Amino acid sequence: MAGRTAGADMTIDMEYGTGNVFADLGLPDAVGRQTKTRLALALNEIVKARKLRQVATEKLLGIPQSKVSALVNYRLDGFSVERLMGFLTLLNRDVEIVIRPSREFEI
Repeated sequence: MAGRTAGADMTIDMEYGTGNVFADLGLPDAVGRQTKTRLALALNEIVKARKLRQVATEKLLGIPQSKVSALVNYRLDGFSVERLMGFLTLLNRDVEIVIRPSREFEI
């Protein structure tokens, strides 16, 4: 959001986002990035709620500590959506895929 002030009058210029910050930033594969980020957020919330240290997380997920660190810090290029969903199932979560019309095309 950009704003300008001129004396007592205030004008605010606004630009609405698409709902996907990666698309708004013009990054490639914005949908994939958003999906991975949502999955990683869920994973990290579970790890935090269980108060798991990286060593315990490493053992549960079957990945090296460097990958746990990448996951915790949202460096997700080395992970596929499928792999992140697999990690969630290892943490006793069911993952459901829901297919519905895009909000863009709803009447």
